[in-house]
Amino acid sequence: MSIFDVAVWKNGRVCMMDQRLLPDEEVYLEFDSAKEVADAIRDMVVRGAPAIGCATAFGVAVEAKRIAAAQGIPASWSEAMAEGMQTLRQSRPTAVNLAWALDRMQPLLDSTPKEDVPKRLLQEAEDIRLEDIESCKTMGRLGAEILPRPKGRPLSIMTHCNAGALATAGYGTALGVIRAARDLLKDIKVYANETRPYLQGARLTSWELLKDGIDTTLLTDNMVGHIMSQGLIDVVVVGTDRMAANGDVANKIGTYTVAVLAKRHNIPFIVAGPLSTIDLQTPDGSGIPIEERPPEEVTHCMGKRTAPLGVRVRNPAFDITPAELVTAIVTEKGVVTEPTTAKIKKLFE
Repeated sequence: MSIFDVAVWKNGRVCMMDQRLLPDEEVYLEFDSAKEVADAIRDMVVRGAPAIGCATAFGVAVEAKRIAAAQGIPASWSEAMAEGMQTLRQSRPTAVNLAWALDRMQPLLDSTPKEDVPKRLLQEAEDIRLEDIESCKTMGRLGAEILPRPKGRPLSIMTHCNAGALATAGYGTALGVIRAARDLLKDIKVYANETRPYLQGARLTSWELLKDGIDTTLLTDNMVGHIMSQGLIDVVVVGTDRMAANGDVANKIGTYTVAVLAKRHNIPFIVAGPLSTIDLQTPDGSGIPIEERPPEEVTHCMGKRTAPLGVRVRNPAFDITPAELVTAIVTEKGVVTEPTTAKIKKLFE
């Protein structure tokens, strides 16, 4: 089981693994303010919806520590923290866990004795981190139980982007299901899509799975249909950055394509995500904001220009997979097959 220090509290600071340097280097950075944490989220030091939520919570805690050290206990914590909270909220728009973490921390500013606020915020951030690890383990077990059971050969799973320990507080959502499947079935193999343009599948997912000793084959994104047509995939398992109330799924760009191809080849398409990624205030996927990232991520690869100067670029970081293409949603509170608004709402009862 892999647990990485994706976003933790260390030496009175927020400590994160710099995922931009993987798989070549394992470097940890430390941050002293909400602005520094927001910049790290925006610049992809940390990514993945649950991991962003954890980093955000620790960003709130370190901002309170900074304010208390600089000016003492403020007359109003809400006023003192407003700028830092807003800076964090604006760092990345699609992953709902960011706003979820802020909304969980905000009430503590007024309900806690003023002198105890920094300590209480840190406690809440740590609770969020530990809860995420446990929910991922539960999701992994529930997801593994519904996977196909091929006879006489390994179970073959495709995944897209990185929804593993690096995208959470530890263990992973989609990769949590894969890790649990390895423990349950023993014999599995994984096809990891490289996930252009940021290569999270190539750089991060492959790195994680190999560290866990899981048989992994890397594919370019445009190989998916061919590999499926050869009968090489039993099931697709992906994560999600935000899920609408009806089960429409926002995930890394290219997920929709994988889901369409899975439907064409009668391959189950499973989405794993905690309740914190479900946005009940957004009825369907049309209301989910899609982040547009810098054009250089498309025109360059590993620092080298691969496109001509002057070419126009689109770089949406996410796409929407309609609920009708989703076979099952796996959460820490249960599994929903053929998702609908009513079925998803019951998870929260």
